[in-house]
Amino acid sequence: MTIQELLNKTDRFAANNGCQIIEVDEHHAVAVMTVTNSHLNGGNVCQGGALFTLADLAIAALMNQGGKLTFGISNQIMFVSSAHEGDVLRAEAVSISDHHKIPSVEVRVTNQENQLICHVTGMGYRKSVAIPGNEQK
Repeated sequence: MTIQELLNKTDRFAANNGCQIIEVDEHHAVAVMTVTNSHLNGGNVCQGGALFTLADLAIAALMNQGGKLTFGISNQIMFVSSAHEGDVLRAEAVSISDHHKIPSVEVRVTNQENQLICHVTGMGYRKSVAIPGNEQK
């Protein structure tokens, strides 16, 4: 099973929030989400936690694509503009450092017009065990 298939099947929180991985390779990963009414905050724009969840899924796909279980240990998000109901968001994570223990990535979340919504940097801790459910790697 690929990391894309595995995370789309097992990351229930991301799936329940409408997030899905559509691309993964050793250098980048892409996750998408359409902003729905349930993503909106009191200001009638997409809630920051929904944006973070989308970016975090892309980070997880990229950091875990090599088959070793990797958890996020530090992430920072910078909100640049608002996302609105109906926007189709794309989170593209790119590898900054694929260190064997402490990988780091950058994520750009954009809308359907390629407008930057937020920027996320992430760092992970890579364990020496295989991803549960994908032990053959």
